[in-house]
Amino acid sequence: MNKLILAAAIAVAATNLALSQTAKKPKAKEIEINGVRGYQDTPMEPDGLWHVHDPARPQPPVVTTSNFSQLAVAPSDAIVLFDGKDLSQWRDKATGGAAQWSVVDGVAVSAKGDIVTEKNFGDLQLHLEFREPTPPPDSGQSRGNSGVYLMGRYEIQVLDCFDNKTYPDGTTGGIYGQHPPLANACRPPGEWETYDIIFTTPHFDADGKLTTPAYVTVILNGVVVQNHQAIRGDTNHRTVGKYTSHDPTGPIALQYHHNSVSFRNLWVRSVPLVNEP
Repeated sequence: MNKLILAAAIAVAATNLALSQTAKKPKAKEIEINGVRGYQDTPMEPDGLWHVHDPARPQPPVVTTSNFSQLAVAPSDAIVLFDGKDLSQWRDKATGGAAQWSVVDGVAVSAKGDIVTEKNFGDLQLHLEFREPTPPPDSGQSRGNSGVYLMGRYEIQVLDCFDNKTYPDGTTGGIYGQHPPLANACRPPGEWETYDIIFTTPHFDADGKLTTPAYVTVILNGVVVQNHQAIRGDTNHRTVGKYTSHDPTGPIALQYHHNSVSFRNLWVRSVPLVNEP
């Protein structure tokens, strides 16, 4: 057998093996426990208590909220990311072109794809307001799904969780797939809700090894739902968070997840971390 035939035979064998392994890979199996849909064929979280997106995990306690910080005026040193006029501060994540969301009556409505900021940010204070569609579409993760991505990779979930149970690490105010919110502080769909987020970036050494994780504090409608919580790495569906070394700054992203969620009054401030006693 000459070298060409041998090489072809090896390539075919490798392809067949890959196809065989793909065929054997089990399909994600969604289950329902006490009316909550989720998964238990996912990896265990590092604490060893729950699977990622585990429907058996305890639901966050529900608290009643007010219109805390709605229409909060941007401080003088803030960068206004959306003032109700246009999306010039944003671009389409997939193409790099103009954001494909619509702007109607001073409100940005998600459509067609994720958007990311033109500018990159590090440690920050972020304010934004969102409104879930009404009447509510569907239930669980299919009800007003979106997300706020810090540095384009660490997601704070946006979802209509008013009288709508889902797996706890996918609840509004949760660090997606990692840490459920401390409380369910959602307002009814059709009402404006506020996020006030303080984020500290992760740090890596010269070899790309993590030295300090990212931390986030999230206030949803005036209720602290993440209290200086360490993030476990990139947030993804059905996987445990894992860090990969990246630049010290990154964009803010807003997700389009097949639901038309409205946003307004977005602004951000740089807040350098000062670790002095």
